[in-house]
Amino acid sequence: MKTTIYKNTKIAFTDQGKGTTIVLLHGFLENQAMWKAFVPELSKKHRVITIDLLGHGETECLGYVHTMEDQADMVHHVLHELKIRKAVFAGHSMGGYIALAFAELYPDNVKGLFLLNSTSRADSDERKINRDRAIVAVKQNYTNFVRMSIANLFSENNRERLGEQIEKVKLEALKTPLQGIVAALEGMKIRKDREVILHFAPYPMQLVLGKNDGVLNYDDNLGQIENTKVELITFPDGHMSHIENQEELLKVFLRFLKRV
Repeated sequence: MKTTIYKNTKIAFTDQGKGTTIVLLHGFLENQAMWKAFVPELSKKHRVITIDLLGHGETECLGYVHTMEDQADMVHHVLHELKIRKAVFAGHSMGGYIALAFAELYPDNVKGLFLLNSTSRADSDERKINRDRAIVAVKQNYTNFVRMSIANLFSENNRERLGEQIEKVKLEALKTPLQGIVAALEGMKIRKDREVILHFAPYPMQLVLGKNDGVLNYDDNLGQIENTKVELITFPDGHMSHIENQEELLKVFLRFLKRV
């Protein structure tokens, strides 16, 4: 892990390989370790940057609310430090929201957008209420909240099959500080709708969804790519395609990289 300082805050990242740059952005309660099964293959022909987002992994908290714009500005700082001007961005869930915020703020720096179990749409009113409930719940019982949250990300029929891996994901999630969890929930709750990017961005884009995703309703998310050039890939499982559909996802992503 390498580090840099952004607004007096330590940011942790990795930098491997040579070639077209790929920036991998993890999701809520995750850290850059979520990509470790993918980096060895991706870094054979590409420069791969993974970043611990604000309040996650080894990156410190910047404040009590981490907006998607705050996160995108931090990512831009890391790329600027590394003298990287253009990159392909892949984001899982919250990482996708941040990739979209980056695409809005720094359109000239984006070469392609790969959204994994993510959406361009803002939180619905119901979802905002659920974020507030989550903030109360994590303050009341941190460990229970984290463990339950992770289990719910996997489709029901995978919870037993992938029990060992799910336990590892939970242990990684438990490294996330309370402040980081709350700041991310507050930031996701107030994020903007960025569906317009899917309609007008000039670079290749792909959306990967899970048919049985308990976090992002599959049918609700199809509407955002109607009349766009965004390519849709559907897996039969839950919100954690990088674990539930690991081998297939790597093939899909490598195929996408040939288009950019």
